[in-house]
Amino acid sequence: MKNAEAERERELKDAQKKLDCAKTKADASTKKMKEKQQEVEAITLELEELKREHASNEQQLEAVNEAIKSYEGQIAVMAAEVAKNEVSKMLKDYDWINAEKHLFGQPNSTYDFKTNNPKEAGQRLQKLQEMKEKLGRNVNMRAMNVLTEAEERYNDLMKKKRIVENDKSKILATIEDLDQKKNQALNIAWQKVNKDFGSIFSTLLPGANAMLAPPEGQNVLDGLEFKVALGNTWKENLTELSGGQRMYSPQFLNCSHVLYAIMSLVALSLILSMLLFKPAPIYILDEVDAALDLSHTQNIGQMLRTHFTHSQFIVVSLKEGMFNNANVLFKTKFVDGVSTVARFTQCQNGKVPKETKSKAKGPK
Repeated sequence: MKNAEAERERELKDAQKKLDCAKTKADASTKKMKEKQQEVEAITLELEELKREHASNEQQLEAVNEAIKSYEGQIAVMAAEVAKNEVSKMLKDYDWINAEKHLFGQPNSTYDFKTNNPKEAGQRLQKLQEMKEKLGRNVNMRAMNVLTEAEERYNDLMKKKRIVENDKSKILATIEDLDQKKNQALNIAWQKVNKDFGSIFSTLLPGANAMLAPPEGQNVLDGLEFKVALGNTWKENLTELSGGQRMYSPQFLNCSHVLYAIMSLVALSLILSMLLFKPAPIYILDEVDAALDLSHTQNIGQMLRTHFTHSQFIVVSLKEGMFNNANVLFKTKFVDGVSTVARFTQCQNGKVPKETKSKAKGPK
């Protein structure tokens, strides 16, 4: 998404730059066109001045015209004959004359020959065409094409932008949906782990209970704290245990031993409850009962049997309470200075019907 956003911004900037350049060229062309229009207006004013001079000259020519009136009759006859032939040719060559000849000479029309002298109009047309050709050499006529191309690219980029924004909204909706599913899965996992955590801890320490709970005023997403209850009283901290509660087990010799043992049971319960959420086929435990007395060691063995029925455990222990719950025992001892490993297959009643021994070199 970051790369797409950066690419979009870069293309927008390039398009905007080209669009500004095209607009600048178009403005320059417009400015030049206005200057040329001013020149045309100046020429038009000069032409009108020439018309006024022509009018004065016509007055001077009136005397001459009187002299040639005598010839006009003859000329008119000849001109009429020529005009007749010319009109016939024009009617044949130009079809529009028949359609618009009724407008010829009409006031305030295009064919008002009194106001618009055809000969002068032809001369002006020729001058304007020459001026257009001259201006065409100076003005970039492709500027509008460049502007059109830039606008098309801009519209295409805006279309792509809308597509990206639509995709972004879909991605955000997907993220929100995944967050909801994640929170739901996390809540399910917490409930399952919390249930197993309390069950395992109650098995390891009968009469006690434990749970995972979010801090006060917060939820599961903010974090979890473990709480322990010895009896019916929940403790926020193990240091809150009373003297009688600290001596909950008569085998605990001192307060530090009590706290360390309870913490060991809490930690073991929490780890095993999380492992129980997605059980593995085999686990290895290395002297997890080192800080516990024999009764709690016995409870660990019973808990493994009841809670992990589909898993296998390899447990290293030095306490008899753990041995009683094992299916197979491997015991090591010195025999004639050599470490010997003996394998015992144990029945449910604790009897040992079969023993297999093997020798390994070196001390143990």
